[in-house]
Amino acid sequence: MKYTDIEITAESGLELLTNDEIARLSEHSQGGDHELFKKCVLAVLNSTQITDELDLYEEQLKYFDVEVLQLNKGVKLKLKNAPSSALVEGEMIQGLKEQVFSVLRDIVFLKQELESNSRIDFNTSNGCTNAIFHILRNAKALKPGIDPNIVVCWGGHAIPEFEYQYTKEVGYRLGLRGLDIITGCGIGAMKGPMKGALVGHSKQRKSNGRYIGITEPGIIAAESPNPIVNELIIMPDIEKRLETFVRLGHSFVVFPGGVGTAEEILYILGILLHPENKNSPFPLIFTGPKESSPYFERIDRFIGDTLGTEAQQKYKIIIDDPVAVAHAVQEGVYAVREYRKSTHDAFHFNWQLKIQWDFQEAFDPTHKNMSELNLNTNQPLHSLAANLRKAFSGIVAGNIKEKGISEVTKHGPYHINGDRNIMDQLDALLEAFVSQGRMKLNAADYVPCYRVLKPNKIEEHMPV
Repeated sequence: MKYTDIEITAESGLELLTNDEIARLSEHSQGGDHELFKKCVLAVLNSTQITDELDLYEEQLKYFDVEVLQLNKGVKLKLKNAPSSALVEGEMIQGLKEQVFSVLRDIVFLKQELESNSRIDFNTSNGCTNAIFHILRNAKALKPGIDPNIVVCWGGHAIPEFEYQYTKEVGYRLGLRGLDIITGCGIGAMKGPMKGALVGHSKQRKSNGRYIGITEPGIIAAESPNPIVNELIIMPDIEKRLETFVRLGHSFVVFPGGVGTAEEILYILGILLHPENKNSPFPLIFTGPKESSPYFERIDRFIGDTLGTEAQQKYKIIIDDPVAVAHAVQEGVYAVREYRKSTHDAFHFNWQLKIQWDFQEAFDPTHKNMSELNLNTNQPLHSLAANLRKAFSGIVAGNIKEKGISEVTKHGPYHINGDRNIMDQLDALLEAFVSQGRMKLNAADYVPCYRVLKPNKIEEHMPV
C-alpha cells in the first residue's frame, strides 16, 4: 500500500469556529485524545479495506499522524502517511473528507463541548438521553418538521454474498418509497441497504437521501465506515450508540448477522418488554433470503426459550420477500407517525420511549464482569434481556475490539454462566454462529473468546 502527506480544510460544521474554539480544539487533539483521534481517522481512510483484523491498522499507526492546524478562517488537518487509496489525483475523496471531519467533531470537539456543559450528565438516565440529543443536534442529524421516514437496518458484517445481495434488494425497495437508512456504518448488512437505497433514491430523483452511520470508538477500526455513509456519527460507547438507533429510527429491519446483531436484538427487545413501552408502536422486522431461514429459526427459538412468547410477539419474520418488507416498514412508519402526533411527541427524536439505566450504563467486559452477569430466570424479562445483551456485547469486544482482544489474550476466554436452560440455548446459538462463519470475516481461523459454563459441570478456575 502507498502512502502520502496531505492537508485538508474543515467540513461538518467545523469551518465556523471562533479562534478560541480552534485553539482549544488543537489542544484537545493532542495528549490522551490524540491516539484515539488518529485511530478513528485512519479507520475512515481505510474504508476500502474489507477486514476486521486490527493488525492492519496497528502497523499503519506507527507511521500515520494527524495534526490540527489553526487558521483564522477555520480548521485544517495535516495528515502524514495517509493511505493513497483515499485520494484521487492528489485530492482526498470528498465523502472520506467529510467523514474525517466528523471524527474530529465527535472525538475531539464534542468532548470539550460536553466537558464544558454542566447540564450534560452521563451518570443518570435522563442525563444520558439529553447528552445523546446534544450529540445528534451538534451533528445536525435532527431534522424537525419532517414526517417519520428513517429505517434502522441491523445485521452482520461477516455475511455471505447471497445475504449481502438480499440486503441491497431490501434497501432498494425502501429507497423507492423515499425512506432513509441508518446502519452501523460498516460493510455487509450495513452497506447493502444503503447501496440499494441509493439506487432507489436515484430512480425517484430523491437527491437528499440520508445514509446515516452510527458507530463508536471501540468498533470503528474493525468496522470502518462504508463510503456511502453521508452522515457519520461517533457515539461515546456501544450503549449510547444503541440508544441513538432507537431514539432516531422510526422502523427497524434486522438482517442475518452474528453476536453483534444478537446484541442489538436483545437490546431492543429488552426495551420493548418494559411495561411502560407496552403501547408504543415499534415496527421490528427480521428478514433474509430463503437460504437464511434456519438462522432466524434459531434466533426465534433462542428468544422463545429465554424471554418467552411475549418477546416473540414484538417482531415479525419475513423470509425472501423484499417488497413485503418494504410494505411492512411503510405501514409501521405510518403507525409511528400517527402515535407521535396523538401523544405530541417529536418526529425526530423518540423522547417517550422508556430506557432503563441498565441499558444505558457502559458495560466494561472484564472477565470478572462477564462471569458475574445475572443470566438466571429470577428477574423481570426486560432485566434478563439487558444482561443477555451484555454477554453478547462482551463477546463482540473479545472478537474485534482492541481492549477486549487484549483481555482475552492475557486471561484466556471469558466465562459465562447461568441457568442451565439459558446456557444450553446460548451455547447452541453461539455454536450456530461459529459453524455459519458469522463471528469474524476470517472465519476459518476463529478461536472462541468465551466459554459457556453449565451447572453440574466442573470447570477449572478462571483468573480475573
